[in-house]
Amino acid sequence: MSVDIDIRNRLGRFDLDVRFSAPAGLTALFGPSGAGKTSVINIIAGLVRPDHGRVAVDGEVLVDAELGIFVPTHRRRIGYVFQEGRLFPHLTVRQNLVYGRWFAPAAGRRDDLGHVVGLLGLGALLDRRPGRLSGGEKQRVAIGRALLSSPRIILMDEPLASLDEARKAEILPYIERLRDETRVPIVYVSHSVTEVARLATTMAVLAEGRIAAVGPTDQVMQRLDLLPEAARSEAGSVLETTVESHDEAFGLTTLRSPAGAFRVPRIDLAAGHRVRIRVRSRDVIVATTAPQGLSAINVLPGVVAEIGAADGAAADIRIDCAGEILVARLTRHSIETLRLRPGLPVYAVIKSVAFDRRSIGAPMHGAVAGGGGT
Repeated sequence: MSVDIDIRNRLGRFDLDVRFSAPAGLTALFGPSGAGKTSVINIIAGLVRPDHGRVAVDGEVLVDAELGIFVPTHRRRIGYVFQEGRLFPHLTVRQNLVYGRWFAPAAGRRDDLGHVVGLLGLGALLDRRPGRLSGGEKQRVAIGRALLSSPRIILMDEPLASLDEARKAEILPYIERLRDETRVPIVYVSHSVTEVARLATTMAVLAEGRIAAVGPTDQVMQRLDLLPEAARSEAGSVLETTVESHDEAFGLTTLRSPAGAFRVPRIDLAAGHRVRIRVRSRDVIVATTAPQGLSAINVLPGVVAEIGAADGAAADIRIDCAGEILVARLTRHSIETLRLRPGLPVYAVIKSVAFDRRSIGAPMHGAVAGGGGT
């Protein structure tokens, strides 16, 4: 199932002109505040009627301005999760969840209450009212209510924006499970590089109402020039890895990828589990000879693939490590001193402590390599 968007609409100071497809998985609509992200998903939801264009879900047209087609919101079977949970305060968690089923035709209902409760870890909360829930718990209930409406697509408008870091860490694994264990496309609005790198399978960058780039997250994330300046320090490469082993003595886990082995602070997953990691460009050091006497224990051989355009005192270097791309952000002085050029063999060096809980995600598309369960 996929969602196809081709819309044009006047938005105050600029025109919204957006065309992209959101396939199964999680598509992040990324961009700074005021770029038009929420307006796009409000058009998908039917809360805004565009001046021109078309929206279709799995080939079924929801909006076609030229043909005069506009399916009302309540008939679109779209689950919407807002920044705030917007739960009914007088209802229990169970009652809030069951409310979502009223919006799904009996013949089209896919998930039962027990499955959703298990998926989102809500079993201990069912008899509570929203006033006794944390922010992260409220958002999990809101997601469950949306899922129980058996939607054809889920829209999430910065669902973690109002949460502190601890609550974000609590809810991220549940969004990952939602992404991996359901077949419902998710369009996720965010201006957080950290969230997008961890969650998104597809990334669409929106700037002043227009799509600047769209594609697989690992490819788009390498384009630091597409990101707002404030977000560039968090950008870099996204890699899929497999847990290889644990070093209990030193509290480390070895992750294997085509680029080589990464040793990171220990993660509680068995060998064979697949894990997504983010290597920030600011955390990559480049050496032209095999390093010795370093505290950093991640050293990957590669070849300079590209040197990006200068950005003030810095530039981005793309390093091909056995087909995987790592991005390093270096000063132009270092690039010249090391005489870096495309085709030059180099070593990418990354400290293990550069990998924190925000840069290591949960399993993607099946928990165990070669398997299909979690």
